[in-house]
This record gives sequence, structure tokens and C-alpha cells, in this order.
Amino acid sequence: MRILLVEDEHSLGTWLSKALESAGIIVEWVDTGRAALAAAAAGHHDAIVLDLGLPDRDGQEVLAELRQRDRHIPALVLTARDGLGDKVRAFHAGADDFLAKPFELEELQVRLHALLRRARGAEAARLSCGPLSYELATQRFTLAGETLALPPRESAVLRVLLQHAGEPMAKQHILERVVSDDTDIHPEAVEVIVHRLRKRVDGRGLAIKTYRGLGYALEAA
Repeated sequence: MRILLVEDEHSLGTWLSKALESAGIIVEWVDTGRAALAAAAAGHHDAIVLDLGLPDRDGQEVLAELRQRDRHIPALVLTARDGLGDKVRAFHAGADDFLAKPFELEELQVRLHALLRRARGAEAARLSCGPLSYELATQRFTLAGETLALPPRESAVLRVLLQHAGEPMAKQHILERVVSDDTDIHPEAVEVIVHRLRKRVDGRGLAIKTYRGLGYALEAA
């Protein structure tokens, strides 16, 4: 999962980014409403976590504009404003969920996964392609009924391919969902990881196909 975090409190933004990424959630963090709108227009995110108390624009207005651009992306409002009126305004502006500060990291993670399930349907709790499946709750792959243990980077890339099974994914788009923007890893690293994954799944009812000019796609063989 790749989320857009809009939070102007730098200590909280730094902590949240690191904590969520350690749990396998890639975070693009911005600290203003203007930057949020630009990032949403340029990026590929699975969900948005938005603080209402932004320095340059009212968070409710930013949320409404984000919702006009994309009706389907889940949006979770994260704010110190926990009054009923603020909640009602946030939901009217397009929020899917509301979490008041202070909060527990585990609750935020659970709510994000729940939003993703609702956005993509009940099957999002369990991703599958042919004999391969992935349980979001346990973060575990199984291939033909057997546990498939993978190093972190291979696991992250396979999860992206499985999440978009049958859809060619460009190396840069895969990379955006696997590592944060401040790393020095290049798209060519995806080629190495895909090569390793092919050794693990080829001949077992799966194939990672290369579509020239488009990227890689995981398909049932």
C-alpha cells in the first residue's frame, strides 16, 4: 500500500512515515495543502491520510478538492479537531474515516486496511492470482497451499504485482510502492528482484511476463 500523508507537524510526520514504512506501508509525506494537491495529481496512491490543520489552506477545502479529482481513493482525516461538527464537515467534504489525535499507530494501520478493503471489495482482504495468495491480515504469501517465505524487497515487489495482477506495471511505478522517495535505489533494481521472483514462481502455475514499453505483469500460467 502506498499512501499520501498530509501532515504539517514535522515530528509527527517523521514518526508516522518511519513507523508505517516499517509495517510495509509506503508513505509520501507532504506538509501543505498546495503540496498535497500537487502530489495527488502526480502520484499513484492507494489512500490519503489528511490533517485538517494545514498552514496554507483549510484541510476541509483540500479534502473537497481531492475528492473532486478522485471519487474513489479512500481518505482518512487525522486531526486534533474531534468535535461532532468537524466530523460532519469532514464526511461531507469526502472523508471515508476520521481518527482524532492522539491515536495508536495500530489503530491507524487497521483503519487504513479496512478502507482499502471497502474501496476494493471484500476480496481485498485476500489477494490472489492462480495458486498464489496473500493475506493482508497476516502479511503472508502462500503458493499452492504452501507458505512462500521471501526477503522484504522481494515480498514487497510481489505484493505490488499481485495487487495489480494481469496489469502491466512500469518499473518506476513498482519502485514507488516499494521504497520511499528519499532512497537512492534505481528502477533497474526492480529487474534484479523480478529475476529472483521468476526463479521462485516459474513452473508453479504463475508467470511474471514482460510487456515491452509497459512493464511487468503477474499472470496465472
